[in-house]
Amino acid sequence: MNERGSFQSRLGFILVSAGCAIGIGNVWKFPYVAGENGGSVFVLFYLIFLILMGIPVLTMELAMGRASGKTLVNGYKALEKEGNKWHIHGWVCMIGNYLLMMYYTTVSGWMVNYFFKFATGRFENLTEGGTASVFEEMLGDPTQLAIFTIITVLLGFGVLSFGVQNGLEKVNKVMMILLLCLIVILAIHSITLEGASEGIKFYLLPDMGKAKSVGIGKVITSAMSQAFFTLSVGMGSIEIFGSYMPKDYALTGEAIRICALDTFVAIISGLIIFPACFSYNIKPDAGPSLIFITLPDVFINMAGGRIWGTLFFLFMTFASFSTVTAVFENLVACTNDNFGWSRGKSIAVNCIFMLIASLPCVFGFNIWSDVNLIGARGILDSEDFLVSNLILPAGSLIFLLFCVTRLGWGFDNYIAEVNTGDGMKLPGALKWYLKLVLPVLILIIFIQGLMV
Repeated sequence: MNERGSFQSRLGFILVSAGCAIGIGNVWKFPYVAGENGGSVFVLFYLIFLILMGIPVLTMELAMGRASGKTLVNGYKALEKEGNKWHIHGWVCMIGNYLLMMYYTTVSGWMVNYFFKFATGRFENLTEGGTASVFEEMLGDPTQLAIFTIITVLLGFGVLSFGVQNGLEKVNKVMMILLLCLIVILAIHSITLEGASEGIKFYLLPDMGKAKSVGIGKVITSAMSQAFFTLSVGMGSIEIFGSYMPKDYALTGEAIRICALDTFVAIISGLIIFPACFSYNIKPDAGPSLIFITLPDVFINMAGGRIWGTLFFLFMTFASFSTVTAVFENLVACTNDNFGWSRGKSIAVNCIFMLIASLPCVFGFNIWSDVNLIGARGILDSEDFLVSNLILPAGSLIFLLFCVTRLGWGFDNYIAEVNTGDGMKLPGALKWYLKLVLPVLILIIFIQGLMV
């Protein structure tokens, strides 16, 4: 029983698709990677590679979805030549989406947890080092972690139970609009702090000296990777929304709008974090602990810190939950398409599976903390390595080859679908760039990821 959904409005499609791309990586990873790589020069290269790599691959996922009107496995089957096996990649993408949610729901639960902690005053009157102890206490408590992970999973599938238009689209519209309002308010507050100007200079004024001290090669490859991964292309999580699209608008303009929203959130996140760090004499290259230890330290020392901390983690909750609901929709639609289940059955089965499958990541910080799966990586890091370093770049390369080579769908079919409808067209002159240059860039990211 195949139950296709659709979006009620163009704005709904753009906000839901952007919500899928906008996530923890924008707000958590982007600022600390920028901090580690000298700030402003990294941001410049990031924007360049976003245009060169991110937008083209994004149009490919959207084009495959819209041309086939199906989710990934059946989408490949509808577009591939008879006897070809490109659709096998669709199953790999489904596995990738499940893997992503097995740890992303846990980290999303951290955001909800910290929102409640700030709102209820848990961070008030902490002694020196208190924010680190709060984070360690959370990770060490399997019950606490499990509760907030379960809340995230149940809420995510609960939203989808109302359908694509009345659930996914309506909820994500509200969340994304609130997210954009919150991020602007937080950024304005941050840049008006005393001493914030140094953070703004570090972040936005190009300084080749800082970049050289890190290593130009490292800055460029880090920017390339971040620009590529920020859009979550490579495992079909965006393709599903292409299958819900009408053919009214050309896809290049839609991809640019999605990319612009994603980039806006990443850039403005830096305007929240760097001025605040410099204002309170905290190093901007604090790494992954930046969000959960460094920033709470900043909030508890500023006037009205409880309010600002609560608003920040509400924003983080919206950013992560928009991704959760979007990827859950992908899982529900794929099982609906591939197994002929009703939407209700797809939601129920996927919800039960995710409640169980997310527990290893929860336990990986406490009762299974000595478990290493890939090298010295714990459970979350191993799951993230498989998704971020293998499935996403390899998948993007497969999408690219499928769309631009004769062995797959073919460049002429791809460009015709991308340029159907009103709006900006993708120039046919880019054919050889897409065929010869872009595969090399993606291959560099893939090899780089294997060496981490």
